[in-house]
Amino acid sequence: MANKTVFQINTRQILVIALISALAAALVTALLFNFGVLWRSNNGSIALAEQAPPADLSDPATVSDEQNNIEIYRALSPGVAFITSTTYRADFWGGVEEGQGSGSGSVIDNQGHILTNYHVIEGAQKLTVSLGGDKIFPATVVGGDPDTDLAVIKIDPPREGLTIISMSDSDRLVIGQKVLAIGNPFGLDRTLTTGIISGLQRPIRARNGRPIEGAIQTDASINPGNSGGPLLDKYGKMIGINSQILSPAGGSVGVGFAIPANIAKRVVPQLIQFGEVRRPKLGVATERIERLMRRGYRLPVEKGLVVFQTMPGGAAAIAGIRGLSSDGEGYLLGDIITAIDGTEVNSDDDIFRALDKKQIGDTVQIEVYRSGKTVTIPVKLTPPPAQRQSVRQRE
Repeated sequence: MANKTVFQINTRQILVIALISALAAALVTALLFNFGVLWRSNNGSIALAEQAPPADLSDPATVSDEQNNIEIYRALSPGVAFITSTTYRADFWGGVEEGQGSGSGSVIDNQGHILTNYHVIEGAQKLTVSLGGDKIFPATVVGGDPDTDLAVIKIDPPREGLTIISMSDSDRLVIGQKVLAIGNPFGLDRTLTTGIISGLQRPIRARNGRPIEGAIQTDASINPGNSGGPLLDKYGKMIGINSQILSPAGGSVGVGFAIPANIAKRVVPQLIQFGEVRRPKLGVATERIERLMRRGYRLPVEKGLVVFQTMPGGAAAIAGIRGLSSDGEGYLLGDIITAIDGTEVNSDDDIFRALDKKQIGDTVQIEVYRSGKTVTIPVKLTPPPAQRQSVRQRE
């Protein structure tokens, strides 16, 4: 029979082990705490995560709706920026013509970063910011993302500090809840409007045509100049960034749209770190099956995207996805993308949505129709070659 070794320890050994374990746990806790403090200091206390409401706000359940409005405006309007953008161009006579536009923004950390819409600062050659009072701050563009219509600019923070507007979880919103908008419509400094959430998950598009998913619809008055300002809940937390209005006449008719705060949480750290959003791309040129069939082409499937070409060095090409090829007499059909991670794909918008929340380095499962059968190809997402070159130049 095999011998069993039995380990025995006495009371003194138990006490020594317990003491060593306690010291080790204390050391690990201290290291983790110090790492957390260092991380927060290096990231400028960016108010992207849920935080406690401003200390000078009463519990909304204990005050009237009017008092809640007053307190939120008083506490947070100093954190709403009045952004003026200036452009210059030569006129017919050889002089310089100056153009100006204005918008709104929200201070999001104590380093002077301000969140706004991309279209507020697009093309600007000079930016200034007012936070109330007579002082005007020069501002610089930190980064912008045309696909989500979000941008971050920066001012040098004043000695007295800044009022920071923190973000809430926009996935928890419900239709009917109260909202407040603070902005600068038509150049009217720090205007407050109130309303409710009228709808959720509204599809809107950025100016470059990209879809912005899950927009918040509100009947709080939104007008030109409100763009980039915060849409707040009754606790004074930013739930969205006011961005668009639906109006035949160009003014507010009670249908405004805000970009959800959770999109900003995903985008802003990259804008601050890189100046851009490093969004993975498949690297394919495609055409919709439905459009080709309307033109009279006969294809083996009724839905999907025909891959015309893959970008050399792109994720799709590396994974082996095939575009059109020639045999000398004509073109041979390549792959037809039908799904990504099990979700049907019928347009470039569908590809954008499928990849929007993915990170560079993630792997997605691409279903393609090839040579009479459906196959699944794992594709590791990489930056586009041009973006990789940009990264190397920065390094």
